[in-house]
Order: sequence, then C-alpha cells, then structure tokens
Amino acid sequence: MLAGLGLCALIAVGLPYGEFVIKGTRLGLSSSTPAAFFLLFCLLVLVQPALGLLRRNWGFTRGELLLVTAMMMLATAIPSRGFTGPVVAAISSVLYYATPENNWAESLVPHIPTWMIVQDEVAIKQFYEGLPRGESIPWAAWAEPLLWWLLFIAALYLVLTCGMVIMRRQWMDHERLLYPLVQVPLGMIDDEGRTARFKPFLRNPVMWAGFAVPAVLNSINALSHYYEFVTRVDIDLPLSLGPDAPTLRIRLNYLMMGLAYFINTGISFSLWFLYLLAKMQEYACSVLGIFSSEKIDAFSHAGPTTGMLSHQSMGAMAVLVVLGLWTARGHLREVWRQAKTGGVAAGELLSYRASLLGMAAGLVFMGGWLWQTGLPLWAVVLFLFAAFFIFFALTRVIVEAGLSSAVQGLSAAGFAVSGVGSSSLGATGMMALGFSLAWAGDLLVFMMAPIANSIRMLHGLKIGRRRVLAMLAAALAVGLLGSIYTTLNLGYQYGALNLHRQYFSGLFAFEPFRFAARFIETPTGPYWPGWGWNGVGAAVMTLLMWARHHLLWWPLHPIGYVAAGTWILNNVWFSIFLAWMIKSVVLKYMGPGGYRSTRWFFLGVILGQVVSGGLWLVADGFSGVTGNVIRMY
Repeated sequence: MLAGLGLCALIAVGLPYGEFVIKGTRLGLSSSTPAAFFLLFCLLVLVQPALGLLRRNWGFTRGELLLVTAMMMLATAIPSRGFTGPVVAAISSVLYYATPENNWAESLVPHIPTWMIVQDEVAIKQFYEGLPRGESIPWAAWAEPLLWWLLFIAALYLVLTCGMVIMRRQWMDHERLLYPLVQVPLGMIDDEGRTARFKPFLRNPVMWAGFAVPAVLNSINALSHYYEFVTRVDIDLPLSLGPDAPTLRIRLNYLMMGLAYFINTGISFSLWFLYLLAKMQEYACSVLGIFSSEKIDAFSHAGPTTGMLSHQSMGAMAVLVVLGLWTARGHLREVWRQAKTGGVAAGELLSYRASLLGMAAGLVFMGGWLWQTGLPLWAVVLFLFAAFFIFFALTRVIVEAGLSSAVQGLSAAGFAVSGVGSSSLGATGMMALGFSLAWAGDLLVFMMAPIANSIRMLHGLKIGRRRVLAMLAAALAVGLLGSIYTTLNLGYQYGALNLHRQYFSGLFAFEPFRFAARFIETPTGPYWPGWGWNGVGAAVMTLLMWARHHLLWWPLHPIGYVAAGTWILNNVWFSIFLAWMIKSVVLKYMGPGGYRSTRWFFLGVILGQVVSGGLWLVADGFSGVTGNVIRMY
C-alpha cells in the first residue's frame, strides 16, 4: 500500500514537472499510461531483486504488483493532459487573457458562476507571471473553484468505475475482448509458477532484442538533442498521393507497433485498411467539391474535408454503443436481477446494486453541477448522453483494438452545438459547454480506459475487495491533489507563461472561451448536413456489424471504422500495418507456437519505447536540458 501510494505521489509530482519544466518526454500523454509501465519496470529491475536479497519473502507478490500497477495507471491519467492541466488553465485564464479586443470581460465573464473560476485577479497574475520574492502562494483564492471541480471529477470517476464494473463480465467473459494493453504488465509480472528474484521476462533474450530496437534508436535521437554532430534517425516521412490529396504519414511508432502485435490480425487489418479508405473518401470529396463549412471547437476536427469523417465517426460510435448494449442485454438483465435481490456479484469489485446506485448518484450530481453552470436541463441530458457515448466507445476501441490512445471525431460539446445549434442553448449554456472542453474535449488521455484495464487486470486476485477499492480511490486522490499542488507551485515559481505553452498560453487556456465567444457573437441553428453524415456513419457501421456477425468470410472488423476517421490514426496507421504484416507472416509459416515465441520480442519493443523515454526524462531532469521529447503516441 505504501509503495503504491508513494509511486502515485511520484507520478503526481513528476509528470507535471517533466512536462511543464523539463518539457521532455510526456509519459502521461497517452491512455496507455506509459509512466505506470516505466515505474513497474524500475520496480521489477531494481527494487524487487534488492528486497529478495534482504529477505526472500520480502519481495512483492504477483497480486501486490498488479495492484500497485493499477494504482499507477489511474494516477497517470490525471496530471497534465488528463485533468489537472486543462482545468487549472480553464479556471484561471479567462480573467487573465480578457482584453478590450476580445471583449471576454463583457461577453463571457457575466455568464460564468463565481464559484467556477478564480476571482482574485492578483493571484491569477502572480500565477501566470511568477510570485514576487518573499510572498506566499495564495491558496485561498483557488480553494473554492478547485473544491467544486474536484467534487465534479469525483462524481465522473465514480460513474466510470461503476460502468466498467457492470460491463466487465460481458466484455471479458462473454465477448472475450483482448485487452491488449493489459498483456504488458501481465507479461512482466508472470513468474511461471516459480519464485525468483528476477522475473522470467528479464531473463528472456528475445525480449531484450526487441527492447534494444527502440532503446537504441531513441537514445540516438535523444543524444542529437545534446550534441549537434549526432544525426537523428526518425522514420517520419510524408507521402503525397497527388495534387490536393491528403498526405499520409509514414511514421514508426514502436509503442503502437508492439501493442498491435497482440491484437487479432482481422482488427489490425481493418484499422489501417479503413483508415486508407477514409483518406480516399477525403480526397474524393475534395475533387468533387464536397466541403464542410462547419466550425466547432478545436477538439472536434471539423475541417473542410475532415468534418464529414468526424460526423461519420460519431454516428459509428452511437451504433457501436447501442448495439453493444443490445448484445449485452442478457447480461444487463442479470445485473438488474442481482441488483434488485441484493445478490453479490462474484469476483467484481462492487456489487451490482452498489454499482447501479453509484452510477445513478454520480450522474445526478454531474447533471446538477452542469445545470448550475448554466446549461439547460434538456441540454444537460443531451450532453451527458453524448459524453458517455464517446467515453464508452473509445474505451471499447482501446480494450478491443489495442490503440495506445483513441480520440473522438466530435467532442460532446461540439456534437451538442452542431446538433441543436447555439441559439437554443443561449449565452450561459454556451459558456457552460466551453468549460466542458476542460474534461470532455481533448481525450488523448481519459480515465475510463485505465479503469477498464485495471479492473480486467485485478480480476481474480485473492485480495480483499474493500482493500482494492480503497487503494484505487486513494490513488485517484493522490493523483488529483498531488498534481494540483505541483502545478500551482510550478506556476507561482516559474510563471505559468514559461511552462508548457499548450496549457497556459495556448490551446487549453484559450479554446473554451474562443469556442463560447464565437457562438455567442454569431448564434447558429442545427447543422443539418452534420446530421446527414452522422446517419451515413451509423448506416455503414450497422452494415459492418451485420456482416461481421453473419458472413464468416467477411474480413473487416467494424471497430476499425470507428477509429478510421479520427486524427490519431494519422500517426500510428503505418505501425499497425507493420505489426499486421509481421504477425500474418508468423502465423502463416510458424503457427501459434511462432506467435507465442515472437510475442516476447514485441513486449520488449513496447518496454524499450517506454523505458527509454522515462530514462531520458530523468537524465534531462539532472542535466537541465529541455525540449528533448521521445513520442509516446
């Protein structure tokens, strides 16, 4: 317990410092939670053998290691991009950046509840520009808004946890989803039934061969940041298909290539193939002059040619969720029966009754909170439906398709504005939607995926259920409080303007208010072409799912269509293609035994990417070098 909480505290402090001050490798910038795997590697390589030398039974057991890993995964999804960075920027930047030119003080601030943002302009100025010598941090100015935001995020995490407890048996036992990300810690911790100081994966030469590939190449790139005579060896090439055609990026992402090797070849084939079809559609629309005139928020990616793809992705997500729940109807009936009778759900972290009550309580609190921010009640219902549809669909993509990160086509706020128009929401409603972008806008990191993977990883362990829940809750609390404390300290020490530009002088500081101001100044009605493209996405997804269930020869998996129109595949499609090609050849000529042997190589590839990023971040922290980034997505 102490080790888990200590490592969560290290994550809560280290990730903001690494991202805001060192500006190095961003170990929290992925739903695959690379910081957790880096620290688990260090635990197994350094701490576990040392404990075994002191006394044989002092080493961590398999269950303890998995619980510590789950705690770290949850803690990693909070600092910087996961919650703290966007929220601290949102509650402080509107007053700091309000000018006569943007008119935010007159057009936006009157529509913001006073409890929602920091009101002390001196405290805000000192946060962005640095604290004068001899003065102390004005914690009281931040107390009220942070308290309300923490209560809201606690309700959100409660809903997400209860939802994943309810769906665990359906996804894991009935549908047998792969949870590729979980294979990493399970492979690292597996002891093959033998007690030894060094886990078998550390004694596997095939694993170390895979580890060496990204470790060596990333180290060369990192050294090029230190020494000009060292040449980078990045594989990142633009591939143009013709005049005015979308550009394909040939980029090698070792983390994604390793994860894609653990998924079904049908899924990996569908991911890269449907992505290329989406690019062909984008090119065809460009040639035919079919463009989208819609402008929403920066997280909805509704460009002239990509807007149609974003709406199609949203329609596909809706079908994925609805048909997924329909497929699970038998399981959900059993959940309801046990909740009514008070039966204990064997092996689950929570009883089904507690899960349903917790979900209901969390949704009621979130709805009331959003209503108090100025969102009409009907819009609260619409927005929460859209937000949880997106969370649920993206989590399904991650646990089934193995993407290290999955993103949406439209944000929940963007879907609401596009669907019903800003004029029906009013100025106060638009301002409330603007603030929602801090927690439901950019979903490169979101909590539902680590929760789902943690529940899967902890299933079947002989550890008291209450103890597990208490430690997971403690990990969330440490991650939230520790990262907020660290972020505010760094802001007042260095001046937030000197920290990572994306948070305090760029995207997260401006987008909630630019979004709201644009639609307040120019009210809009529903964007009907968007509904049409939503329908196209829903229809195609329905056909893909029907074909998947009724045609044995059908090669395309519908999960690929959900991700095909989103920007994340621009960065990882080629890595998925390579993993699919290699695995297909291995299965064809070496069979299942060949796959079991080669999987250690790709586990090493994943660890080599994560560990090299972590080690160079530590080295940069000691050397004072900034801007040395090894990409994690």
